[in-house]
Order: sequence, then C-alpha cells, then structure tokens
Amino acid sequence: MARSSATSDRSIRCVSTYENLARERGYTCIAGVDEVGRGSLFGPVFAAAVVLNPERPIRGLKDSKVLDAGERADLAAEIQRKCLGWAVGAADAFEIDQINIYQASRLAMRRAVEALALRPDYLLIDALKIDVPIAQEPLIDGDARCRAIAAASIVAKVLRDACMGRWQAIFPAYNLASNKGYSTPDHRKALWEHGPTALHRFSFEPVRMSCREVWWSGYRGDAAQQDLFAETAVGGGA
Repeated sequence: MARSSATSDRSIRCVSTYENLARERGYTCIAGVDEVGRGSLFGPVFAAAVVLNPERPIRGLKDSKVLDAGERADLAAEIQRKCLGWAVGAADAFEIDQINIYQASRLAMRRAVEALALRPDYLLIDALKIDVPIAQEPLIDGDARCRAIAAASIVAKVLRDACMGRWQAIFPAYNLASNKGYSTPDHRKALWEHGPTALHRFSFEPVRMSCREVWWSGYRGDAAQQDLFAETAVGGGA
C-alpha cells in the first residue's frame, strides 16, 4: 500500500503486510474476501470480494464489527468509489439448511469472487479456502489483520444490514432492522410467539426448537452431520 495510508494506529499500519507480500511474489490483482451473517438465525449469509487500489489508500479500514453503523456506511461508500473492483455473493437460508452454514459461507464467497468484473490472481480470505482455481491464503481473524479482507467485511455487512432493514417491512414482528437476524432476546421471543418464517434457518437449533412441527430433518447427503449452530451468545456477530 502507499506510504500515505500509514497512521499511528498499529492495527492500520500492519494490515498492509499481506497485500504487499503477495505483490512481492508477483501477484498483481489481489482480492480480499469475507462473509457476514454466519451466526444469524434468519436469511442469507453474505460475502464480498474487494480489490483495493494501492494508488488510492483508504484510512480507517478495520474489522466491520468494531465500527459503528455510520462509520461502516461511510467506509463502504469510499471503498466502492476508490477500489478497482468489488462484488457481493450470497447463499440463502434454503441452501444453508441443505449444505450447512460452513459450506454455504464458502459458496457465498465463491460467488462474490466469480462476480468480480476483473479476474483476481490472488485471494486473501478470512479463515476459509474456497473452490476456485486461484491462489489463495486463508487468514485467521483476517478482517482484523488484513486491509483487503477488512474492506470486504465492511462492504458485506453494510449491504446485508440494508437487506435486513428491507425484510423488516415484510416481517415486522422479528425486529430484523435492529437485531439483523441474530439470536437476541427479542428475536428469540418473537420466534416463540410467532414461530419462524420461511426465511429462517431451520438447521439452527433456536429456530428448530420454536417450530410446532418438524420442518428440518438433516443436511442433504449427510445425515450424520451434527447441528452447526455455534453462535450461542446473545447479540450480533460476523
């Protein structure tokens, strides 16, 4: 990244390392990839792929979860304006219930990469590997360590949050605009009182336990898989 993007904040200085190392190895089109909504009880998991422009640095890129909504919105607009390319992919609740949330997250990431108008030759991905014939590096806590992944997390979260706001008008009882579909007390209360909608994730135990009838009987092709809902803490998440 350009020298002008450095600040006194250590997290901002160090996040350029992975992109710079990839360029030193000869890669020229580097995309950061991240997903959001993995722990939500409702709706699709979103992913974004972003190719930052090293000639147009963006200050303040961080893990989307540590930014407030206004900061995220401003940064998402700046990312979309300054980057070389960005795209979003998703996997819906039906796909999540068929193949599990882990595989659905990988699918959403792959769709985001494939939707890019330009072809990246290297991917920096938050924690996972995806099924595309492109060199890639998964980074644990990548959204907090890598500028490109942080940018992808911000774009994906802003767009997913906007989607939840639109679903609020269709399903007002679940307070989706506020809880973003996560396992908050108000969301769980609404599930118990009204039952799940068709867009809830029935493979997640809190949704399944609120059903009056059995609507989900296991992942497609592997009945031995266990329930993969691990986001038991109250509140939002990535």
